[in-house]
Amino acid sequence: MKQTTKILFFITVIGFTSCSPKISSNFTNPQPKLSIDDKVALMDIKHDLPENVIKIGELRFQDSGFSTDCSFNSLMTRARNEARKNGANIVKVIDKKKPDLWSSCYRLKIELYKYSGDVSSLPQYKLKLD
Repeated sequence: MKQTTKILFFITVIGFTSCSPKISSNFTNPQPKLSIDDKVALMDIKHDLPENVIKIGELRFQDSGFSTDCSFNSLMTRARNEARKNGANIVKVIDKKKPDLWSSCYRLKIELYKYSGDVSSLPQYKLKLD
């Protein structure tokens, strides 16, 4: 009976960890963490970056095969949280693959930047409420 409990626990852990998209990150210039009150601009491919930004790093969201909760809004929210942790106030999508026959998830390449101006004045993506 004890062996069965261990196996069920292992399968449950694998199930929970394999349901989220795979995130790869590379932070080359992390800055001090931002507070929850600091604004972070979410910029899609069509939006242009302002001048005088400092690149903080990159994120890549990929499908792990059994991913759930990987809509564009969900991934942008996660990217915003990663940006705050690393001192970035601009999340810029540089490549976007929509769900298709091979994947039910968005796959995104994102760059994170620090901007000294007012990010609320920048054209940006607005998260949609589900």
